[in-house]
Amino acid sequence: MELYGMPHWGSDIVEYQLALYGIDYDFIPTGDLFDDVGAEDALRQVNPLRQIPTLILDDGTVMTESAAITLLLADLTGRDDLVPPAGAPERAHFLRWLIFIVANIYPTYTYVDLPSRFVPVEGAQESFVHAVHGYAHRLYGDLESAAEGPWFLGERYSALDIYVAVITRWTPRRAWHLENSPALTKIAEAVERLPVLSDLVARPG
Repeated sequence: MELYGMPHWGSDIVEYQLALYGIDYDFIPTGDLFDDVGAEDALRQVNPLRQIPTLILDDGTVMTESAAITLLLADLTGRDDLVPPAGAPERAHFLRWLIFIVANIYPTYTYVDLPSRFVPVEGAQESFVHAVHGYAHRLYGDLESAAEGPWFLGERYSALDIYVAVITRWTPRRAWHLENSPALTKIAEAVERLPVLSDLVARPG
């Protein structure tokens, strides 16, 4: 498999799973998609949306959308390490919060990373970004309330814990989460202590 991404960007969500499953893959760094037009042009060849993660399967199939990749990897490996199987009591909780993260929290970063895409008037962009950050804080509060501990689903580790570890490194950063979402912080730190992920976590980026 080939994974297009950047260290400590959204591609970490998929790369951590590949590592935990023990799946061989080639990592192809895209470059900064916000600052490098060439990076966007190169990625467009495999993904017209120019988004990461982009995963190329062994048969050449292009997969995008981290939640879809999460579910597919579980299918391909035939394992339930990271995705509760059908019939598992925590399956519904897992699916609900997986989609909550990708449909609600994740887009807030899309909005503020390059606000001019959504608010063309430059003078209005600062207030837009402030409002989005406030909304994201409320969403993180909902996620915090749902975390059961010691992992998000309770005693069962899952891909939700990987999502928590990755997204809590982004704005508003870990210091904010330590104060406002301690359960998520504990989950994130526990994920990053997993030996198989240590090299990926420690990469500069």
